[in-house]
Amino acid sequence: MSDDIMIAANGVNKHYGNFAAVSDVTFEVPRRQVCAFLGPNGAGKSTTMKILTGYLAPTSGRVRIAGFDMETQRLLGSERIGYLPENGPLYSEMTPESAVNYIAKARGLNATRRRDRISYVVDKCDLGEVWHKPIYKLSRGFRQRVGMAQALVHDPDVLILDEPTSGLDPNQLVGIRQLIRDLGKNKTVLLSTHILQEVEALCDRVILINQGRLVFDGLIGELTKTEGLEATFHRLTGFLATA
Repeated sequence: MSDDIMIAANGVNKHYGNFAAVSDVTFEVPRRQVCAFLGPNGAGKSTTMKILTGYLAPTSGRVRIAGFDMETQRLLGSERIGYLPENGPLYSEMTPESAVNYIAKARGLNATRRRDRISYVVDKCDLGEVWHKPIYKLSRGFRQRVGMAQALVHDPDVLILDEPTSGLDPNQLVGIRQLIRDLGKNKTVLLSTHILQEVEALCDRVILINQGRLVFDGLIGELTKTEGLEATFHRLTGFLATA
């Protein structure tokens, strides 16, 4: 595998009894690429993302993150990942300050590095006004930004973001989208979203799955060259519009 390939899934399957949530999914994502991971609800996106991050073990297949096998070298691979799960759990009685500090310490950042990285994420995730408020008092958008700060605080090489802009207001969207663009200049970003306009605004490439299977993997221009992104999405996922 090339040193520039930061996410590699090879023949990944996940079965629950007779139900195949993910079937033979194979793809690679290089450094400095923002890649959309699309599919309808229940397509297997979140399951695949959990497998990539090591939160779930595949039934079969292999995943490498930054060259580390997530079966045999999971801790080393996890050190290189920042993960924002959909509706990610937060300790509601903590403040953003204590929550992000806790994650930074758990990631092994020393005091100087911790101070620098926390200053960075407070600014980039625009958390200053709520930094000392209990998380349970925060809006969904602010909670989402706390989750993003936790994913970024250790400066990971790979970001796996499940619905990163969920719950954000239009002003917050602008800031987070710009942050993702900036991160993609040096890092690998795999993001799941239902907002197709976001894909066109942010992403270089699209991986599309349907019913657990890969149905498209290519540059966004290839997906939209003959029809719009929405029409292509509907066609590849078997949606038939009715009058």
